[in-house]
Amino acid sequence: MCGIAGYIDGNRRSAQEHDDIATRMIARLRHRGPDSQGVWCDTSSSLVLAHARLAIIDLSPAGAQPMHSASGRYVIVFNGEIYNFQKLRNRLKQQGSSPDWRGHSDTEVLLACFEAWGIEKTLKGLVGMFALALWDRRDKKLYLARDRMGEKPLYYGIHKNTFLFASELKALKAHPDFTGEIDREALTLYLRHNYIPAPWSIYKGIKKLLPGCFLEVSIDNNSSLKQSIVPYWRLEDAIDKGKREPFEGSPEEAVDELDRLLRQAVKGQMVADVPLGAFLSGGYDSTTVVALMQTSSSRPINTFTIGFHEKAYNEAEHAKSVARHLGTNHHELYITPEEALSVIPDLPEIWDEPFSDSSQIPTFLVSRFARTKVTVSLSGDGGDELFFGYERYFKGQKIWSFLGKIPMPVRHLMALMLEKAPGQTFETIMGLLPSRFRIAYLADRLPKLAEVVRTTSQEQFYKRLVSHNKFPVDLCRSATEPKTIFDMRESWPNLSSFAEQMMFLDAKTYLPDDILVKVDRATMAVSLESRVPLLDHRVVEFAWSLPFSYKYRQGQGKWLLRQVLYRYVPREMMERPKMGFGVPIEHWLRGALRDWAEEFLDETRLKREGFLAPKPIRKMWQEYKRGEFPWHYYLWDILMFQAWLEKQK
Repeated sequence: MCGIAGYIDGNRRSAQEHDDIATRMIARLRHRGPDSQGVWCDTSSSLVLAHARLAIIDLSPAGAQPMHSASGRYVIVFNGEIYNFQKLRNRLKQQGSSPDWRGHSDTEVLLACFEAWGIEKTLKGLVGMFALALWDRRDKKLYLARDRMGEKPLYYGIHKNTFLFASELKALKAHPDFTGEIDREALTLYLRHNYIPAPWSIYKGIKKLLPGCFLEVSIDNNSSLKQSIVPYWRLEDAIDKGKREPFEGSPEEAVDELDRLLRQAVKGQMVADVPLGAFLSGGYDSTTVVALMQTSSSRPINTFTIGFHEKAYNEAEHAKSVARHLGTNHHELYITPEEALSVIPDLPEIWDEPFSDSSQIPTFLVSRFARTKVTVSLSGDGGDELFFGYERYFKGQKIWSFLGKIPMPVRHLMALMLEKAPGQTFETIMGLLPSRFRIAYLADRLPKLAEVVRTTSQEQFYKRLVSHNKFPVDLCRSATEPKTIFDMRESWPNLSSFAEQMMFLDAKTYLPDDILVKVDRATMAVSLESRVPLLDHRVVEFAWSLPFSYKYRQGQGKWLLRQVLYRYVPREMMERPKMGFGVPIEHWLRGALRDWAEEFLDETRLKREGFLAPKPIRKMWQEYKRGEFPWHYYLWDILMFQAWLEKQK
């Protein structure tokens, strides 16, 4: 795991200037690669590559980057791991394409594959997580590529005639041509989702490369740049193939096949020349990963859990019992509120752009704790999106089935009543209708219910269900909200059920842009490599070939994944309510963080900064302080933007 950065200069700087700029850029990523840093420049094209290395496989200098291919045609900087690199190395040997190896790193194998098979064929043959930059010295082309599910980040864009790229925005900000103008459209997306979805970033002119794509940047004879994006793998295609060629085996055969695929993925991701462990919350996903790791290991693996003294947020006791059953070398650390709160000032610097999933705090804390013992840690992320695990899926289906039965004229009337009687509860309004139409439990979960009730399509209903602020343009001054995949039904795969549509949308947005961003930044901030076995693309493709009944049965999600886990852990040990990986934000904002929040939400300050509308924000804050409405997550979004903006000064 590493950090990469670089640029193609359009301003004719000297070699010394290139070296100085690249050194500054990669220094910003030292947390991603503390073991060594390297810079290389192709002066004839003003192309600069920089790399910060966290040595995981082949710890010798033979694994250092930027690395040249055997012929010298290609130069690469690479962030990630190629888990099947040994198989690729053997395949090259069988085909007579094997060079004289200098070491045993996956980077060297990757370069040899590019030389032997070209760009797209190589990318399609990789099993791994990665973000890379490959320079073709002969053809004067730069290739940027990202893994299929978006585990590793990659930003790029043109500022002042210079093409820039890096693993994190902080490296781009070190370049003198970076302008740093905030994109108000991206801000509206952030206020809706609590993260900024790809391809947007918080800065104008800078994008995130989409998962499963590579970007080709070529330099023509006039030294102008041409860009083209090529998808080498699409989730939509994997889903369509799964529907055309569904798994037709019995439930027992499906359990066997998922068990085999997961054992294969976990074993492949346990390859490392440094100490390795796993995060263990005690939930189904992380327990499955840990169980399979322990099965593949001849000695106890290291597992890590943090606990909170607030019972509603504490999973440590359950994780300990699971670890004891599996026989792991378990480590737990109980965090005080003061320790958790002390992290908050560092969040804007760690995440680089506005990001307000509050579980970033415990994720960072458990990563920092794990780094005291290991350099690589596996996690259980991805199971909810693949096997129908989120509670909102069940509620979403239930709510939409109710709304779908109510004629639109009646729903319009309900919406008008909601708008004209804001002081009344939704339950009172529903009481005017027959009992079969009552869905009062919505009142505590979805503000601005009038618009929810008016929703005419499943995709727009789900967009509102997963949104934080339903109308972000009301909070963001002088901005419009761009369309996202939620608004582009025509680009979706052929999915007839609302349940699978929700899973698809999360796998395209929430998973790569929230969950994986959270894990990558939290772990890399402490120089810890994270790996996610459930997102092995072979597991993803198999999951989408399954009948939905293999995922959801008897009112429970993750049916198939549960059956695999029950082979290793007793069912009765796992039967407990699902808990999120959260922190008590609602208590903190009324207590220890109240003065901090008051400062950022000051009306004069909001007016002076010019990005957010003071009136609705102050109204939310006052209602929250009086206990009239639980606005804490909405306010946390605003506060995290404000804290990030403070760091830009």
